[in-house]
Amino acid sequence: MALLSFLGRLLFVSVFVFSAYQEFNDFGVDGGPAAKALKPKFDVLSKHIATHTGFQVPHVEMKHLIFGAIVMKSLGSLLFVFGNSLGAVILVLHQFITTPVLYDFYNYDPDKKEFAQLFAKFTQCLPLLGALFFFIGMKNSMPKRSSHSKKKAPKTKTV
Repeated sequence: MALLSFLGRLLFVSVFVFSAYQEFNDFGVDGGPAAKALKPKFDVLSKHIATHTGFQVPHVEMKHLIFGAIVMKSLGSLLFVFGNSLGAVILVLHQFITTPVLYDFYNYDPDKKEFAQLFAKFTQCLPLLGALFFFIGMKNSMPKRSSHSKKKAPKTKTV
């Protein structure tokens, strides 16, 4: 059963690992195509935040955000494969941050083609989030194994 669980976690994180690997290979000097695709979406998000909260989002280099995403996917995947719930938390945090920014269907009219495409991709990320929450919940509901053997009651000496 432990092997099957490990293989399941390995297959699950393959999505994150392959994505991080591709972004790493394409990174270059400026963050690669991922940074170019993220820039306009991040600008729209910054304007929304400034409009609704009055808080001005500081300037951030896209290559730093892409590098952070690569680190989160890699570290989270490595920890998750070995059954550490911190890895799942890192991947949840990554999904919470990136999914609404990358798949910003809410910025388009429902009649537009982009709305349907982005909404479909957004909803495809939800099962990943659900599986991560399930893993965290299962890890927290299992009783901890004690590394100490149970202490036996001391034997009484008879004289």
